[in-house]
Amino acid sequence: MSVARSAFYPSPSGVVFITGASRGIGAATAEAFARAGWRVAIAARTHDASQALAHQLRRPDGQLLAGSLATTAAAVQACGAEVFAHAMDLMDSASMDAALDAVLAHFGRIDLLINNAVYQDREINAMLLELDDAALQRTLLGNVVAPFHLARRLLPTLLAQGSGQIINVCSGAGQSDPPIAANQGGWGFAYGASKAGLARLAGCINREHGAQGVRAYSVNPGLVTTEAVTATLGEDSALAQRYGAVSPSAIAAGLLWLATDPGAVALARKPTLIQLQELVHEHQLT
Repeated sequence: MSVARSAFYPSPSGVVFITGASRGIGAATAEAFARAGWRVAIAARTHDASQALAHQLRRPDGQLLAGSLATTAAAVQACGAEVFAHAMDLMDSASMDAALDAVLAHFGRIDLLINNAVYQDREINAMLLELDDAALQRTLLGNVVAPFHLARRLLPTLLAQGSGQIINVCSGAGQSDPPIAANQGGWGFAYGASKAGLARLAGCINREHGAQGVRAYSVNPGLVTTEAVTATLGEDSALAQRYGAVSPSAIAAGLLWLATDPGAVALARKPTLIQLQELVHEHQLT
C-alpha cells in the first residue's frame, strides 16, 4: 500500500524514531515508514536474537523471542531507506538520553517519536497477591516514566523545529477492567495502571503545545499477533479466530496513516484513545 507524502515533513523525508523496534509492532512500523520514504531510527534492548537479558519475556519453553535491532535494520535497508539503530533500555534514563542524542546527531532532527517500547516481564500481569511494590514500580518506570522522559527530552527540539508529532502506543487495558482474571488470560493491575497513565500524556502535550506545531496521539492497537502476545496467549491463527487479533503490519499501516494523512489532525483533539483497528478498517489500510 502506498501513502502519499503529506506536507508535514521536510524534504527529502521525515525522520521517525521508533522505540521497541526489535520485533512486533515496532519492527513492522519501521518497515512501513521505510517503504513510505522516511528515514528511520530504531531503538530496543535486543541487539541480536541470541541476547539474553534481565526481565525478558520468553516463550513458555524458555526460548528467546525472535527479532532484534539487527534484523529490523536489515529489513528497513531492504526497503531502500536509511536506518540508524541504537541500543536503549527503558529502565535506564541514561541509555534513553544517549539514544535520543545519537539519533539527533545522526539525522539532525526527529519529526515523529513513536513510544512503542514496553516493559515486558511477565510480572506486569501478576495477580494482585503476587504483585509486590518493586514489580509495580518497575512496570510504571518502563511504561509511564520512560516514554514521558523521551517525550519531555524531545519536546524542545520539536518546538524549535516548529513541528513534530509524538504517538504513544497505549492499550485497552488502560481503559477498562479485565474481562477475566490475569491468570486466565486477562491483564494485571500493573499493566493496566501503567497504560492508563501513559494514555494521559498526549492530551497534555496537545493542550500545552498544540498551538506551537506539535501534535500527539494516544493509540490502542488492540490485540495484535506479535511475538510477545503469541508467547503469552497462543499461536496467531487461534488468536485471530478467538479474539479478532490483527497482524503487526495492519497496525503499522494505521500508524503511518495517522502520521501522514491530513485527516488525522482532527483526531489529536479527541480526549479518548484512538482505536487503531477501527481506523485501519475505516480507511481500508490493509
